[in-house]
Amino acid sequence: MSALVTYFSATGTTARVARELAGAIGADLFEIAPERPYTPADLDWNNKSSRSSREMADEGSRPAIAGRVDSMDAYDTVFVGFPIWWYVEPRIIDTFLETEAHDLAGKTVVPFATSGGSGLGRAPERMAALVPEATVLEGRLLNGRLDADELRAWAEGAM
Repeated sequence: MSALVTYFSATGTTARVARELAGAIGADLFEIAPERPYTPADLDWNNKSSRSSREMADEGSRPAIAGRVDSMDAYDTVFVGFPIWWYVEPRIIDTFLETEAHDLAGKTVVPFATSGGSGLGRAPERMAALVPEATVLEGRLLNGRLDADELRAWAEGAM
């Protein structure tokens, strides 16, 4: 089975985990990069006027993505990583899923997240609603340093 690890990372934490996961399972890697990068001010969750706060307050917000996966049809399983924002996935993940929904049909989508203090919350449920033709698994929080064997065991259980 072939796997792709996709991720959005605002500060580098999720990017590190995504690279470790991809390396542990021999998967390809794709960054879900915003067309307009986030600045530190954009990420200030204490400021209700910050970009991230405005996006998360608007269920319909879909930040533009800089690129697309070239050959989604080459993968059976797609891991989707992100930091937890307001107890769910950031809106840019919603953009990615809606953009790729047709190509994700029939595939297994596995959420993974990093968080400073909360779990995945409703993210897997919300993600499943955006890609109804895919199988979205429960996923896992991947905080801290996980060794390659632990990542491989978890990922293989999902594939």
